[in-house]
Amino acid sequence: MDHETDVLVVGGGLGGVAAALAALRLGRTVVLTEESPWLGGQLTSQAVPPDENAWVETFGAPASYRRLRTEIREVYRRHYPLTESARAAAALSPGDGRVSPLCHEPKVALAAIGAMLAPYQANRRLTVLTGTRPRAAEVDGDTVTAVLFERDGDDVTVRAPYVLDATELGDVVELSGTESVIGAESREQTGELHALPGAAQPLDQQSFTWCFALDYREGEDWTIDRPDGYAFWRDFAPAYWPGPLLSWTDVRPDSLAVRTHPLFTDAETPTGGHGIDRWTFRRILSARTFTPGFLASDVTLVNWPQNDYVLGPLVGVEPAERERHLDAARQLSRSLLHWMQTEAPRHDGGTGYPGLRPRGDLLCDGDADDAGLALRPYVRESRRIAGELTVVEEHVGVEARRAAGLPAGSELFPDSVGIGCYRIDLHPSTGAGHPRSYVDIACHPFQVPLGALLPVRMDNLIAAAKNIATTHITNGGYRLHPVEWTIGEAAGALAAYALTTGLPPRAIRAKSDALAEFQRLLTGVLGAELAWPERIRTRTV
Repeated sequence: MDHETDVLVVGGGLGGVAAALAALRLGRTVVLTEESPWLGGQLTSQAVPPDENAWVETFGAPASYRRLRTEIREVYRRHYPLTESARAAAALSPGDGRVSPLCHEPKVALAAIGAMLAPYQANRRLTVLTGTRPRAAEVDGDTVTAVLFERDGDDVTVRAPYVLDATELGDVVELSGTESVIGAESREQTGELHALPGAAQPLDQQSFTWCFALDYREGEDWTIDRPDGYAFWRDFAPAYWPGPLLSWTDVRPDSLAVRTHPLFTDAETPTGGHGIDRWTFRRILSARTFTPGFLASDVTLVNWPQNDYVLGPLVGVEPAERERHLDAARQLSRSLLHWMQTEAPRHDGGTGYPGLRPRGDLLCDGDADDAGLALRPYVRESRRIAGELTVVEEHVGVEARRAAGLPAGSELFPDSVGIGCYRIDLHPSTGAGHPRSYVDIACHPFQVPLGALLPVRMDNLIAAAKNIATTHITNGGYRLHPVEWTIGEAAGALAAYALTTGLPPRAIRAKSDALAEFQRLLTGVLGAELAWPERIRTRTV
């Protein structure tokens, strides 16, 4: 089956959804494809509660991203039995997790995304193809003319004047032969303070994580079968770690100081208590948010250092090796669950929490994985384009800017198409056979430059997710939920504006009047934010 459209968005994660919405709002037709069954990427199929900046409730993300957050909250207000105080809370967080002011079920985010896209599907301007994997790209010189997909055993071809790569791993960038980078650049290449000295390490990529959901049923036994490879993971102790990976002991990302956080701090935690424990960190449903009796237990999302997979990357390896790493990551998460159910030290003495019940039913439609695993792994690092402008540590890093004699605050990019804020947070790395621990670097709230979305050569391919031209270092700050949405929205708007004006993306960036008009479109029509207030831009996060 063939499709023709104005804008093809490959990848239905947060960047892809935002790109599609922007192009649709600006009058264009869109085909949006996604390999998994769900749209929403890290927020839904990967099951990661949002990591967000401190100002997100009122500033620091596009209006459309805040609308998504509002839609999620409204699902709970309309359909769930909330307590009076929860219903009245402007910043309702159904899970009351510590990671974000909004922690919630992935399925509710999926419903909110579906509601935002539904009008455009009704008028046939949007075609959504889930379960659709890109397998080839047709290229004519510096133009991608079509992308070929596999869907339910059939071939699908989509042709469009603009192609946006919003995939998790930069699939279209690779398939089209677009110049790109993977892994860790060397200090000699980028000049970055925290880059590795010596040669680049393409296979040094951030760990990925297969998340899963749990509730807790004291007195019941929900122990899963002993996973394949359990003995290996139970005894696995990376050289950079303070002991076995499967334990309550890990390290602070910023200082690497050893710390111990138990699963629970007291017996009441599974039904809504608070404390510096693992249970409340990414909790997605808190029993205390709802009327008594609605939930017998909280539900938490396990995305911890203990299930970060470091034994091999997903990008730059053969498909068979990638599948081997994906399977091993599943087994690591299953092993972590089995260890918690059978051998983990309890907060009240003894060992094992057999009452930990997998809640995969909240993470999928149909049959759930018996360990409660998400549909897809949480991917932190993608193949990245070689862009017209590459964001390096000196643009955003506090220490790097100080060492270079630059003024406080992040770089001011004249071609800004959005803003974001997160520490430069690199999880333990696959490290080309030599895994390393966290790299956690203070940075300033930053801008997203248009040049980072534009490949150095390809004319109609636009990066729309974590595949923009950052480095291995700066990707650690640009990879989070609201920033990925910001990137996608800018990419979708750029494609629509290019079609309207007849100017190619590179010319829009190069011509000051066209760039200014495009930026006014972003702010005036879409509600994007292009600059932080000075008092925030100079902050250290």
